[in-house]
Parts: sequence; structure tokens; C-alpha cells
Amino acid sequence: MKSLFRLVLVSLAALFAAAAQNQANEVCAGCHDKGQKMAGTAHAALACSQCHQKHEDYPHPANIAKPVCGSCHEKASSDYKQGVHGQAVAKGNAGAPECSTCHGSAHEVQNPQAAAFRKSIPDTCGMCHSDISDQYKGSIHGKAVSRGELNAAVCTDCHGEHLILDKKNSSSPVASRNQRETCGQCHGNVILARRFGMPADRLTTFDASFHGLAAKGGAQTVAGCASCHGIHNILPSSDPKSAVNPKNLPKTCGQCHPGAGTRFALGPIHVVDGGSGPAMEWVRSFYLFTIPFTIGFMLLHNLGDWIRKVVRYYRGGPMSRAVTPSGEIRMYPFERLSHALLASSFIVLAWTGIALKYPDQWWASPLMLGESTLHLRRNVHRIAAVVMMIVSLMHLYSLIFMKRLRAHWLEMLPKFQDLPDAVNGLLYNLGLKDKKPALPHHSYVEKAEYWAVVWGTIVMVITGGMLWLNNWTLQFLPKWVIDLATSVHWYEAVLASLAILVWHFYSVMFDPDVYPLDTAWLTGKSPRRRESHGDSKHEDAEAPSHGD
Repeated sequence: MKSLFRLVLVSLAALFAAAAQNQANEVCAGCHDKGQKMAGTAHAALACSQCHQKHEDYPHPANIAKPVCGSCHEKASSDYKQGVHGQAVAKGNAGAPECSTCHGSAHEVQNPQAAAFRKSIPDTCGMCHSDISDQYKGSIHGKAVSRGELNAAVCTDCHGEHLILDKKNSSSPVASRNQRETCGQCHGNVILARRFGMPADRLTTFDASFHGLAAKGGAQTVAGCASCHGIHNILPSSDPKSAVNPKNLPKTCGQCHPGAGTRFALGPIHVVDGGSGPAMEWVRSFYLFTIPFTIGFMLLHNLGDWIRKVVRYYRGGPMSRAVTPSGEIRMYPFERLSHALLASSFIVLAWTGIALKYPDQWWASPLMLGESTLHLRRNVHRIAAVVMMIVSLMHLYSLIFMKRLRAHWLEMLPKFQDLPDAVNGLLYNLGLKDKKPALPHHSYVEKAEYWAVVWGTIVMVITGGMLWLNNWTLQFLPKWVIDLATSVHWYEAVLASLAILVWHFYSVMFDPDVYPLDTAWLTGKSPRRRESHGDSKHEDAEAPSHGD
């Protein structure tokens, strides 16, 4: 009852206030016709006394200050003063727009939420920006608005309403760094995408592209939405005049990629996971099978080996079969130098490569400090790639010109016996076989790792080179090829990094027989006990080191 009584009192008070306001406005209307003009406007509910000072004095005093819009619209007024229009007025530009220029006079101000007001925005802005207004009206957005599609973008959706900033201002919604979010208001809206039949993945596919990743990392000159689609003259890709029409892509993309040939247009731009088509699907399927299968084999193999050795230790056996290193050299000085360069370049490549893919993670922050000027992620990644290529040439040189090392590496040639050794080794580690196969000093363990490095380096150099020399690639090859190279480069990097962590690090660090470190890469000698291939008297004979 109390709530109902209170509601009745509030309603009666509102009615009396409205009646009093109407009575006061009628007094003013006896001399002024402004009240009639205000009917149906945004200010229709206001009393004259809310804006006009000393209205009760008659005759009205001369030189009374006109009402200031900011007295009621403080936020809008503050934004306006910071924008280009307000700053122009402050500098004395009498032609710069004021509140009444866009909204109409105070007594005829239109409701900004009304459909008629929104539809008139391009014409309103066109009073000063006629050329731009004409371009907009011919665009896909302008045509949609003229048809009555009021959800289509108008000037204020992109530039702002009162806080309109210069496009060079980094805080402007149309600045290159903010275009993704500005365009995403509509093109990232699932409801609008369904309503207008637009693809709903424009933002996610851009984010996954080279341009999106570079923009996310803070690059200021990378292509954004407007770089390809245009600014005010945005047209659908099916329109022959569109900047993203397949026939116009070489010219559009040539702005940043000089020499990009007509073949550049052969392939979609916004694509999931770097590309689409049969070749991309085959690559994706291949790696999504190969990575889990390969890493899964490694995990099972090494976990079984570790458990067996720990069990042996708790049964009273030694944790390590290590003995005082003999005179056998596992890695010669040249090999140790190559290994140091290879390991350093690989670690840097992995770090910078993942930072290029995920720039907003905490471990990428050191590389982001000089991104806008030094481009640390890109340049450090390329320097490390050059070091890895130099190591590859060093290894090739040793195979050709260094007889002792060539003989050493010839032991890495695959043999048919390696396959059954790998199967039997896994079965033994999993407890499915009682006797472990006797293995040579360079068994399937070392051979698998060596040839994985050879294969991975070749693949990474080819695909990385295509991405590095992208202008050349796009000049002679269709775009889907560079999309394919991007995908292969990423998947191969993931496979290589996981293999190093699971396979190599176990053998040289976490294997109980060498823990905490196999020193072959430092001293050339390994503490691991070696047995000849024919020595089978120990059923738990251990595999050799991965140090080479």
C-alpha cells in the first residue's frame, strides 16, 4: 500500500509540474511563436525558463546572453571543444560548424534518435564536405542508407559524433590503428552480418592474417581495412570499380607490394587459418595428424624409458649407468660450434616466431618495446634465420671437405634395422617386451632427430624465404602459394619445437642416465655408457646420447 501511495503522489506531482510548465510556456507564447516551433522537437518537453534567463522581467532586459547548449549537454560540449570543429571555432574560423549547424536551431532541434535525422547525416556533413559526401552516397553504405537501411554506417559511426578528431590523431576512430575496431562495430556484429548477408568472420580472419598480426603488434604502416577497401568510396568486391575486385587487386596491393603481378588476385584475402582450398586442407590435415602422432610416440617412448629407470633405481640399482668418460669423442670441436649456433638460433627463432603470432602475451613484451621503430620481432627472427642457414652451410661444408666428420656423420644414414629397433624400443619401454633391442651408438633415436633437423631446416628456409621475399613471391606466384607457405611454416615450427622439448631435451637433460646434463655438446664426451650393437648380455642396455 505504501508503494502504491508513493507512486500516486509522484504521478500527481509530475502532472502538476507539467501543468505549471505548460501554463508558463503559454504566457511566453502570448508574444513569442517559438513555442509552436518546438512542438515535436527534441526540446518539446522543456520549459522556456530552463534556458532563458530573467524571462520573468518585463520588458526583457537587453543584451541577455543566449542559452548555452553546454549548460545541459556537458559531455557533448566537452567532446565538441576537443574535436576538429570546436578547435577550428576556437581559432576564429567563422565557417566551422557549431551545434545549430548540425542539429538545427534550439527551438527546432531534431531528435538525433529519429530515423529522419540519421538518414540526413550524410547531407548534413556534405554541406562542408561535398566531395566526400558524393563518394559516400555512391558507396555500398550510402546506397544502403538511401534505401532506408538505417543500420548501415553513416559518417558519425566511423568519425564520431561530437569528438571528431583528425585522422592523423592516434585516438581517432578512423586512425589506422583503430580501423579494425571501428569497422568491427558492424562487421564483427553477428546480428548485422546475418541481416545483411555479410560474412561473419571478417575480423577473425583479418586478425589471423599477416596484416592483422602486424597491426596487433603495433605496426603503424601495415595495411588496415581502409587500405584495401577504400575510405568513403567502399564498394562490394563484385563491383568492377571496387578496390578489392579481383581485377583491381594487383593495383590495390601494389601500393604496398610493388611489382605484385596479376596472379596476386588468384585467391581469397579473408581466409581462415591462413588460407583455403584443396592444397591448404591437405596441409592442415597432414599436420593435424602428424604432430599428435609424432609427439605422442615420443612421449610414450620417453615416459616408458624414464619409468623403467626410476623403478630400477628404487629396486636398488644405480640411477645412472654412467662411467668415467672414455676417450671416445661424441662431438668434435667443429660440431660443438655448429651445435651452439644451431641451438641459439633455434631458441631465438621459436621465441620470436611465437611472438609474431601472439604479440599480446607477456613473454613477447620485451620484443614489443621497440616494435614501432626497430621492428624487433621481425628483424631478430630474420637474423636468427640467417644464423641457422649459416650453420646448414657449415654442416654441408664438413660433409664435403672434412673426411673425419664425414665419416662420423655417415653413421646417421638410415638403415632398414632402424624401423624394427624403434618399434621394439617402444614396446620395451611400455613394458610389452622383456628384452630391449641392442642398439648401435647412433640408433634410431639420433637418426630420427638428425633427419628431422635436416628436413625441418629445408622446409623452414623455403617457406620462410617466400614470406621474407613476399613481394617477389607475389610477383610470380598466386597468393594461395604464400598462404600455403605461411601455414606450413607455422605447423612445421610447432612440430619442431615440440620435438625438441619432448625428444631432445629428455635425452640430453631429463634422462636419468645423464641428468642433469649430457656434456657431449660442451666437452665432446658423454657420460653415458656405450655398448656395441652386438653386446646383448644386459637386457636393459641403454640407448646412446643425442648429443650429436
